[in-house]
Amino acid sequence: MRLLFDEQLSEELVQSLADVFPGCLHIRLLGAGGSADAAVWQLAREHNCLLVTKDEDFHRLSVLRGAPPKVVWLRLGNCATEDVARLLRQRADDIRRFEAQGEETFLELG
Repeated sequence: MRLLFDEQLSEELVQSLADVFPGCLHIRLLGAGGSADAAVWQLAREHNCLLVTKDEDFHRLSVLRGAPPKVVWLRLGNCATEDVARLLRQRADDIRRFEAQGEETFLELG
């Protein structure tokens, strides 16, 4: 299971979470910074990733379009990158279960 971090999240998450979520990607590291939501959605599909975002628009897309990709929607508000990493580490098992199941298209964490 790989994660694709949206532009609102730090690229540092790729390295800081590599031990828990190896092979993670970040939209800017793929050269797609500033891309429209539809392009980000497509990149997550192409790279077979769960899309991790703080953007409510992707929650709506997951409801309208279904999966793939599945969306991990972070409801943290303004916070440090360390707070995001801590939440994802604490909820790693929940994220893995979410990825494995076939019904839900988004997972809300906060």
